Amino acid sequence: MLKFILRRIGASALVLLGASILVYVLTINSGDPLKDLRESNAQNKQQLIDQRIALMRLDDPWYERYWDWLKGVGGCFTGNCDLGVTINGVDVLGLTQQAASSTLRLVTVSTLLAIVVGIALGILTAIRQYSGFDYSITFSAFLFFSLPVFWAATLLKEYAGIQYNNWIAVGQYAPWTIVIAAIVAGFLLQAVLGGSRKRRLVTAAVVFAFVTIMLFVFNSLDWWRNPMFGIGGVLVVSAAAGVLVTALVAGLRNRRALYAAGTTVVVGVVAYLAFAPLLVNSPSWGLLAGLFVLAVLVSVGIGAAWGGYARKQVMLVTGITGVITSAMVFADLLIAHWSSFLGVKSRPISTIGSQTPNFTGGFWEQVLDLGTQILLPTILLTLVSVASYSRYTRSSMLETLNQDYVRTGRSKGLSEREVIVKHAFRNALIPITTIIAFDFAGIIGGAIITEQVFGWKGMGALFQDGLNAVDPAPVMAFFLVTGIAAVLMNLLADIAYAALDPRIRR
Repeated sequence: MLKFILRRIGASALVLLGASILVYVLTINSGDPLKDLRESNAQNKQQLIDQRIALMRLDDPWYERYWDWLKGVGGCFTGNCDLGVTINGVDVLGLTQQAASSTLRLVTVSTLLAIVVGIALGILTAIRQYSGFDYSITFSAFLFFSLPVFWAATLLKEYAGIQYNNWIAVGQYAPWTIVIAAIVAGFLLQAVLGGSRKRRLVTAAVVFAFVTIMLFVFNSLDWWRNPMFGIGGVLVVSAAAGVLVTALVAGLRNRRALYAAGTTVVVGVVAYLAFAPLLVNSPSWGLLAGLFVLAVLVSVGIGAAWGGYARKQVMLVTGITGVITSAMVFADLLIAHWSSFLGVKSRPISTIGSQTPNFTGGFWEQVLDLGTQILLPTILLTLVSVASYSRYTRSSMLETLNQDYVRTGRSKGLSEREVIVKHAFRNALIPITTIIAFDFAGIIGGAIITEQVFGWKGMGALFQDGLNAVDPAPVMAFFLVTGIAAVLMNLLADIAYAALDPRIRR
């Protein structure tokens, strides 16, 4: 495996070298870097032209400039990274760090969400092939996949941003809006759950009544402007998640896994009560990271203590449950500070930029600001990726479910959960792993339109600004980040193959 990885790294390095030469040559020949100065009416125009020629070394052969750039990249391995300067004399390394941080923050969140939601929907549609749920998800997937990104982004800015900001000033749904929302929810859920006509009607009626009552209650409590969740909400949602994780991973018959998940939830809620004063009065990212690591370690430790004959399986259950419980605690803290956030930023959903200039709120208000800034572009990228992940997963699962070893597992008396989770899903993940690797690497470069519409100064803006100015330094920095991301993700995909299928290790 080590030799295989080293060979892949060597081959990838050669591919990056050849591609970097091609990109450099294409960039410097894509236009005139002196065009704006030639059209200038400044009295010192010639002096400005001479300065730019000297700065960009336009009188030197292209291969000498490329070689100097390559030596600067090589210096990154010794701590002396030099990616050059822009056409205006700004250090490209600093710009790249800021742009990569902004883009990776956007891409990582949207990709993780798309993977979880897309794979889950793909599995469910494969299991319930040709059902109302399958047809609903299929229609939605093709719809979202075919939407032009710039058009969908504009719709999100208008209705999920501007219109929401207008509505939250009052925070009350009109009665007719509640009725329409309840009708839509009832129709969608009955289509998803399926069944006989009578069952569909009952499902739609129950959902309609529930949504109507809850929205009227939220209106009366002014919940949308002063939301409440609390310890009880954290406990209920985390406990439900623990039961669901146990059912999927170990099965509800495994009482040790179920008790371990419950213990994890209770310990998490008690720890939340203990650390709440510190989280409210002295929060920091370091504190949150430290508590999250501690929560995962304690959760895994609980699984090891309860595990018995199925220790690894129970540890996986408690680990996932601990992560979900930590996420619910984090969500509760954000919800508790929503009203104070509205006091600082009356129009909360941002439609432009990656952060609010001169924001003066506290720590949790700043977290909410970063979250609302990233919300719309994340939704857009997630919807597009979920559409492809769900279709690929469905296709792969359907192919796997028809294999002989799956039929053999069923004939041996294995439960449907074991057949799907342990046998079908693991083998179906192999082609999906390739798609995820390419998608993550590609979305870093493919988020250019999204970043432009939402005004994010990320890798897309760095690439576009460099290309418009015929400036190779920012373009090559963009290539360096996206190229390394592509190589790294494909390497991780190869390693994941060996973990998923032992035959590949040989």
